[in-house]
Amino acid sequence: MHARNPFTRSLPGLIGLVVLAVMVGACLLSLPHTLGRGSSGTARYAEQVAPARQLPPWWLGSWGLPSDPIKRAEVEDRVEATKQATGATPRYWMGSDLLGRSLLIRVLAGGGVSLTIGLAAAALSVFLGTTYGALAGYVGGRTDAVMMRIVDILYGLPYILLVVLLAVAVSATTERWQIERGADFSPATNQLIGICTLFIAIGGVSWLTMARVVRGQVLSLKSQPFMEAARAMGTPVTRQFTRHLLPNLIGPITVYTTLTVPQAILQESFLSFLGIGVRPPLPSWGNLAADGLTELNPYESRWWLLFFPCAMLGLTLLALNFVGEGLREALDPKGRRR
Repeated sequence: MHARNPFTRSLPGLIGLVVLAVMVGACLLSLPHTLGRGSSGTARYAEQVAPARQLPPWWLGSWGLPSDPIKRAEVEDRVEATKQATGATPRYWMGSDLLGRSLLIRVLAGGGVSLTIGLAAAALSVFLGTTYGALAGYVGGRTDAVMMRIVDILYGLPYILLVVLLAVAVSATTERWQIERGADFSPATNQLIGICTLFIAIGGVSWLTMARVVRGQVLSLKSQPFMEAARAMGTPVTRQFTRHLLPNLIGPITVYTTLTVPQAILQESFLSFLGIGVRPPLPSWGNLAADGLTELNPYESRWWLLFFPCAMLGLTLLALNFVGEGLREALDPKGRRR
């Protein structure tokens, strides 16, 4: 009789895994379509349908139109003009943005960008934290003390300030390099440089907790009998890491990775919301929410422009935390014995 998978004992973990798989698949797999060049991608992402802009989601019907009679008549006139010009009324599942584009396509494209940056930043953070913490814990002594004091100093600095300063410094250096050499990057190249800078900045300062966790695990494992036997047999240091230490660190690293990914996604969205991260016309959940916030007013509230990006972001972060909790229960030796 086969043992039951410990992960299946956590119902929130399973639900989070299913939601996360659907969200990641919808956002990342649709990127070639939503951001791609050509007739299909260009029409959905970049084409502006100005006469019918700012329409509410189609499932709201007439209830989603402005309550003010004059404003309602203006929207209905735009809809009728677009219908006569194109033969169809562009009503979308999540409504349209300020330029008449489908908000669903924009949210999927923004989710792909935010998830890509978050995953890349989390991978960099896990690599730096694991390497730094394992080295400090294994060497020990004065080296360990100095390395951990560096971590304590970095902990005392404002986190967001470090990310902002690094992003601004790289941006200024790139602009100065272009001016000095007379080079002029294309908008796509500038966007790529900005995205790489953003995930390096986020990953480069979010590895501190991972370093502390890995260091503690290595200090505990280093005193175990199997590690003492490996050292007594003259096992090379690299083999001690790959064959003995690393397999025992997979559990904590996996759990903390699932906690680092939502933190990186949230930081990217926050920076994009402030206008420091991903910048239009490239979408992300952060700058889409920033655009939607300006459309909340008592005259004509276009709430869907803020609601849907924030809902997708919140749902993804909640699913990631559920998956992390499920992995913690599955990889906990005490939980397995129970």
